[in-house]
Amino acid sequence: MRPLRYAVVGAGFWSQYQLAAWREAPGVECVAVCDRDRSKAEKLASTRAVPKTYSDAAEMLDRERPDFLDVVADVSGHVPLVLLAADRKVPVICQKPMAGTLEECERLVAACRAAAVPFLIHENWRWQAPLRRVKELLAGGAVGTPFRARFDMISGFDVFANQPGLRLEERFIMADLGCHLFDLARCYFGEAQSVYCRTARIHPEIKGEDAATTVFAMGGVTVTVNLAYAGTPLERECFPETLMFVEGDRGSIEVAPSFQVRLTTREGTRAERVPPPQYAWAHPKYALAQASMVACHADLVRALRGGPPAETDAADNLRTMRLVFAAYDSARTGQAVSVSPKS
Repeated sequence: MRPLRYAVVGAGFWSQYQLAAWREAPGVECVAVCDRDRSKAEKLASTRAVPKTYSDAAEMLDRERPDFLDVVADVSGHVPLVLLAADRKVPVICQKPMAGTLEECERLVAACRAAAVPFLIHENWRWQAPLRRVKELLAGGAVGTPFRARFDMISGFDVFANQPGLRLEERFIMADLGCHLFDLARCYFGEAQSVYCRTARIHPEIKGEDAATTVFAMGGVTVTVNLAYAGTPLERECFPETLMFVEGDRGSIEVAPSFQVRLTTREGTRAERVPPPQYAWAHPKYALAQASMVACHADLVRALRGGPPAETDAADNLRTMRLVFAAYDSARTGQAVSVSPKS
């Protein structure tokens, strides 16, 4: 099979790791990098041996005619870039969050569907090694029928140091991080029927919320998601590990620091360490999340080559984004919000 030729838009902090992760995927080739700041595109292209650079995405698509476009720009650029790809009939992969409003998310999904253009979301969290192991245990019935779960992503890590633009987001932690964990909850337990959320802003110099607690009713499972980048002294320094505890009628599963997965049943506790693959290019502080990008890419490539649908195509991810915006509505009103099980 010939390589799938792809182009990237966005040359910020995350793009260098995105390109490195793509190099682990067999049968793909980056042909161009685009950024409004051409010098940033040139710098990224030179470090990853990409032959061409652009400052205009439309020009890049028209000249290069890639097999797919990878959008790694900030969220404000997602809508015009995805619509551009749909107009040019180019399959598109987009970083999370899909867009800044639910209406924009729905518009993008509808536009790509109308154009018969594959639209996939780079949602890598569910591909983290210890979290994937939990999925296997739950699918195998290891703890029977789940009835309660808790997810914790609470870290003192200074996420603003490498991504200062996050300080300016009107909606921060649930849009940036909540979409990961809400997607993970859906991956395990299916669709939510209601959402209740409380938020707080601890850093005085940022615009959005940096702490949130959300409770979902997911069928017979009550799911709590705790998020914080508040930087308080006792916050765990295990970024970017997601800690969790799932209770079922026949046992429990715990994900503890250092990639520990513990299964407890009446027969006792069985513990295993499920570390991520190691890649020399990964940032030491982001290695767990960046390793999961490789598995995510493999799933996206299978879909682009005509295999099974990607786990995180845009139609599926739209359900996650509905939860994100429903949580913001709940935090604003102080009331639980019903979620419609739309297709």
